[in-house]
Amino acid sequence: MTETGKVALVTGANRGLGLETSRQLASLGFKVLMGVRDIAMGERVAGSLAGQAEAIELDVADANAAANAARAVERRHGRLDVLINNAAIHYDVDGRVLAPDWAVIREAFETNVFGAWRVAAAFAPLLVASGEGRLVNVSSEGGSLTSMGSGAPAYSTSKVTLNALTRVLAAELRSARVLVNSVCPGWVATDMGGAGGRPVRDGAAGIVWAATLPDDGPTGGFFRDGKRLPW
Repeated sequence: MTETGKVALVTGANRGLGLETSRQLASLGFKVLMGVRDIAMGERVAGSLAGQAEAIELDVADANAAANAARAVERRHGRLDVLINNAAIHYDVDGRVLAPDWAVIREAFETNVFGAWRVAAAFAPLLVASGEGRLVNVSSEGGSLTSMGSGAPAYSTSKVTLNALTRVLAAELRSARVLVNSVCPGWVATDMGGAGGRPVRDGAAGIVWAATLPDDGPTGGFFRDGKRLPW
């Protein structure tokens, strides 16, 4: 039994924000399930978190992977208290909306939207059973309609769709006491974000904040560092 007795799942957890979020949750006493595509790599990374983590095979772009992973989590742990949809691809900064690369756009939506949607649907029963479930969709201010401009069309349109999904999930799960929020970690120095961004620990801290909200915390919101962002 962990200090908190709670179990969290982080998708895309083998590096960057996913890894740091896993590390911070483990330090709070969560049992962290690190969703990864490469299970061998995931097991190596999970081993670095002092026994508080384990890897679970979960390629969110695979139509069947989320349901398989949910069955495995229920069988092994019997619960899930926190779900963090972190997996994302294609920050297409050189892309242009009038010269669309349809392959990139489809891949971005498959992971950033449909993948998150599949994972949320598959694990919702366990979050509901928790009685105090938390679902965090890792988004981006690039997906804010208020501030959106040109560039990164696949990434920005997929993230604004993810934000819409957050709103719908929050409404449907409100009566079950599952809090659902979108979090922008800011520009973080990761493989996707590139050099020059804020430390990854700072970006992850905002995600962990949303994952550990009290029962009277917000739901259906968009936040960075615990402060609301405009949709």
